[in-house]
Amino acid sequence: MRIALSLISAAAAVGFGTASAEVIHPHKISKGDAAGPIFSQPKVVKESHGANTTLDNIVMKSSDQKFESGMYKSGPSHFDATKRDYGVDEFMLFTSGSVTLTSLDGTVTKLEAGDAVILPAEWRGKWDTEGYTKYYVIYSRTGKGM
Repeated sequence: MRIALSLISAAAAVGFGTASAEVIHPHKISKGDAAGPIFSQPKVVKESHGANTTLDNIVMKSSDQKFESGMYKSGPSHFDATKRDYGVDEFMLFTSGSVTLTSLDGTVTKLEAGDAVILPAEWRGKWDTEGYTKYYVIYSRTGKGM
């Protein structure tokens, strides 16, 4: 018993079982925040592309910059990725609106609120929407995003 207590004390002295300098917590997006307030936070990135405005709340980015997750909101837009790859592996869960993805071979994938999709970085096609909101998780091999 005395030996076990000595080992525990020694481990504590060298840092085992003690809190590290930085405590890491989970990143939660509450149902209430996801309903809209998440896009009014100061860290939200707002961009305008012609008549379309997008809002991006990056909730978490990995230390190597290759993994990113958050919520994204867009108005009507068209994105053409027929001449170059999409660029990132992305999981998306749509909470409102809809998106139509048309792959190079003409296959159409219609996504609506409640639907999820995974786009490989090598995907090529067209993206059309009248607007949507989504949760997203992106993996970028280069760490540079899209």
